Amino acid sequence: MKKTNNNLTSFADHLDEQYGKAGTNAREAYEEGFEAFKLGVMIQGLRKEQGLTQEQLAEKCGTTKTYISRIENNASDIRLSTLMRIVREGLGGHLRLSVGI
Repeated sequence: MKKTNNNLTSFADHLDEQYGKAGTNAREAYEEGFEAFKLGVMIQGLRKEQGLTQEQLAEKCGTTKTYISRIENNASDIRLSTLMRIVREGLGGHLRLSVGI
């Protein structure tokens, strides 16, 4: 593991040590989980910015409070069609996707 002159480990080196190099199964699983976590945090932040409760957001987009909670807490996979409905109908936004290769 590479150390800086202050005996600090870089985040990239920490990830390599904990989950393996990029492209390994463990690292890919970590990266996928992290993206799902970020999505939940983003939805929660947007919901709170708009002053909505989970129940109010769920009503606006035709789902349940429990499902919104599960998404925000990274406890549920989310279908793209459901994510689009939450963003469009529940939050009044537009979903844009990008793919990194």
